[in-house]
Amino acid sequence: MERRKITIDGNEAAAHVAYRVSEVIAIYPITPSSPMGEFSDAWSAVNVKNIWGTVPNVVEMQSEGGAAGAVHGSLQSGALTTTFTASQGLFLMIPNMYKIAGELTPAVFHVTARSIAAQALSIFGDHSDVMATRQTGFGMICSNSVQESMDTAMIAHSASLNSRIPFVHFFDGFRTSHEVMKIEELTNEDIRAMIDDAKINEFKKRALTPDNPFIRGTAQNPDVYFQGRETVNNFYAACPDIVQEAMDKFAKITGRAYKLFDYYGAPDAKRVIILMGSGAEAAQETVDYLSNRMEEKVGVLKVRLYRPWSAKHFLAALPKTVEKIAVLDRTKEPGALAEPLYLDVVSTLTEYASVNKLPFAKMPMVVGGRYGLSSKEFTPAMVKSVFDNLKAEEPKNHFTVGIIDDVSNTSLEFDEKFVIESDDVVRCMFYGLGADGTVGANKNSIKIIGEETENFAQGYFVYDSKKSGSTTVSHLRFGKNPIHSTYLIQSAKFVGCHTFGLLEKFDVLGNIETGGTFLLNSPFSKDETWDKLPNKVQQQIIEKKLNFYVIDGYDVANKTGMGSRVNTIMQTCFFAISGILPQDEAIAQIKKAIKKTYGAKGEEIVKKNFEAVDQTLANLFKIDVPAKATSSIELPPIVSGKAPEYVKSVLGKMMEGKGDYVKVSEMPVDGTFPSATTQWEKRNIALEVPAWDPDVCIQCGKCAMVCPH
Repeated sequence: MERRKITIDGNEAAAHVAYRVSEVIAIYPITPSSPMGEFSDAWSAVNVKNIWGTVPNVVEMQSEGGAAGAVHGSLQSGALTTTFTASQGLFLMIPNMYKIAGELTPAVFHVTARSIAAQALSIFGDHSDVMATRQTGFGMICSNSVQESMDTAMIAHSASLNSRIPFVHFFDGFRTSHEVMKIEELTNEDIRAMIDDAKINEFKKRALTPDNPFIRGTAQNPDVYFQGRETVNNFYAACPDIVQEAMDKFAKITGRAYKLFDYYGAPDAKRVIILMGSGAEAAQETVDYLSNRMEEKVGVLKVRLYRPWSAKHFLAALPKTVEKIAVLDRTKEPGALAEPLYLDVVSTLTEYASVNKLPFAKMPMVVGGRYGLSSKEFTPAMVKSVFDNLKAEEPKNHFTVGIIDDVSNTSLEFDEKFVIESDDVVRCMFYGLGADGTVGANKNSIKIIGEETENFAQGYFVYDSKKSGSTTVSHLRFGKNPIHSTYLIQSAKFVGCHTFGLLEKFDVLGNIETGGTFLLNSPFSKDETWDKLPNKVQQQIIEKKLNFYVIDGYDVANKTGMGSRVNTIMQTCFFAISGILPQDEAIAQIKKAIKKTYGAKGEEIVKKNFEAVDQTLANLFKIDVPAKATSSIELPPIVSGKAPEYVKSVLGKMMEGKGDYVKVSEMPVDGTFPSATTQWEKRNIALEVPAWDPDVCIQCGKCAMVCPH
């Protein structure tokens, strides 16, 4: 059966399934899981029905603890119920999770795995939160990509009903939850086929209602509590096979096959990396490169079902030739011997070796490492460094990768120049400001490319924590083959800079390829722009032989009533220059996306956007690049020379977007920073600077409170 191809993010993919197999959805928003609740609430508001023809009751509570309590109560009344959460929100649900699991109640919590607030708060992704729920009795199943977020959500709901074990279905916060990808949509018929009505009837019969009275939730004394805890063993022992059966059934319906542990790589690999989450996609891509280009015997084992842990399935998935294993955890457990996944692997191998049941000629050497905390990049270069570490006679154990640890010296070195981006993938980067519409326009662009061409498409959007007015960088990839690059673009064919001032703050052209295309939104005319560029930028354009286009997007926006929003204008320029679609077709699709995105805000908004599109091409110009740089404009230092040394050497790197190079020794041990440091961050992003007019000033003092200048 031909299924619809859609271009959505991981949150929408998971919510698509969760909504359709639920009767009640109790929510409380927390980044980055909030869109799952928002989608569900919006669908419920317009009476989108679940697979049984009823509209789920979506209820927003006053806290995550309240949401978990509502889920527990709803489940006990016999309603199929779900929720969405992350980080500290998940922690507030733990007491109820123990009860839900202890009472063998089918349910699935969908979690955008996120850092927890320790020395500092972070809204970005790793596995620190889900790892804190290991003891609750919930099953834990992981998705590595947007497609898997939809598929695994379905498998989890089916397996939970069949096993009576509740599940946490998790995927990496932001990297998967907010990544936009072209995927195959599960139909209502697909979802219906995965759900066993007999199991639903069994669940309903266990409901605590006035018509079905019994006692549940008692207190137990020392004489029987222990025995009560052990009654569930057979359910957990049976669960892995039940999950695999759900995966097999899913494969028959959709053609996409999954295993509890999926191995990818050389069948006779000697070195293997074990991990779960989006990093497994980058590892798979690197294994392909190392195997095909460098003929290395390497592989990656993707952990899908983490709890209940199945030693039998784990050992069966590993190649029999493996000699050295690196286990990668995306979390840190201070004070522990090592991180959780590593300990599970070591325990499995040790226990089975003690009874001579290992399927290998000899016991493999196992080392463990940490990577990717708080959405830290995990690139093919880092994957290669992990494999290279395994080549050593005595590989470094308990290592880190992706940082510079000059305190406890745990970090592995990696070659940043090791880039495996394929030439058959078009890669584009766009620099903008938060709330200028750049991200929204690029989401529309990737959807147009994904749904109106045969290309596979991926979009990922980098924000900093300053929200409106902050820098955003959009990373778009598309090509004829599936995309596994779960990391930022390292080599771009197209770069768009939507705010001229960013040229002074960031190395905007640092990642552009020779012969690439550079589009600049300039407040100057086409004849003035070249001379207004910093000397360094001119040199980059000349040395990299770039095709250079400019437009005064703000002028077009003002004339068409768009204010400071240049998103539609710059999006039109991108399609006009890139040639991805014929120009007329591209403009028609842009207008279609505008209608869909802004239609609810009124016809006037749509009309202004249409007018901006129509005026754009007449104001887009290609610049004839001179033979040599002529500008006398030098880039100002990121931080004033008058700033304290710590601000210049550490905070200055962070302001420049080079925080990855801050060493462990340069960070405070307890998260305590000096105060009054923001005075040194001069971003110079405003188009206009206000002037004080003493003749009209009434000295109310409001300007000093609201104006960033």
